[in-house]
Amino acid sequence: MAEVCRYVLLQSFAEHRQALMRFLTRRLGNPSLAADLAQETWLRIAHKRGCAVRGSPRSHLFDIAASVAIDHQRQTESDDPSRATPQPASGNVVFYRSEFARMARAIDGLPSRCREIFLLCRFEGVSHADIALRLGISRNAVVSHMVNALAAIEREMAAPR
Repeated sequence: MAEVCRYVLLQSFAEHRQALMRFLTRRLGNPSLAADLAQETWLRIAHKRGCAVRGSPRSHLFDIAASVAIDHQRQTESDDPSRATPQPASGNVVFYRSEFARMARAIDGLPSRCREIFLLCRFEGVSHADIALRLGISRNAVVSHMVNALAAIEREMAAPR
């Protein structure tokens, strides 16, 4: 079963390599690095032990590539202390936490499908087309949910406290 899964993923990699490269280039801003991480994605698939494809093979392939990119970014940050995220001034921490809580409440207040689509797109980096495929809805429906989500969050964040 794992061999079949690997074969399906490697076939998906071959079919969607250019789209994968565009995805990684957009995410990382560096075509050369994107090519390296695409190769790393292929290696992860080729050496994968247990294998269970969730949803479409293409979607699973992009999930693996996103994981490779995140791993690379974490490694880069831990290797280079100058790239570490600057810490906010102590007086701003309370403000940032308060704003984060408001944002979380706004997201929690979204209708369930709208919230699911927003989180997939903004927090997991899944494209509108992949969300549509994963949820069995049209791409226009995904766009409509995103517009509604962003408008609701913007209204909530603009409202006086």
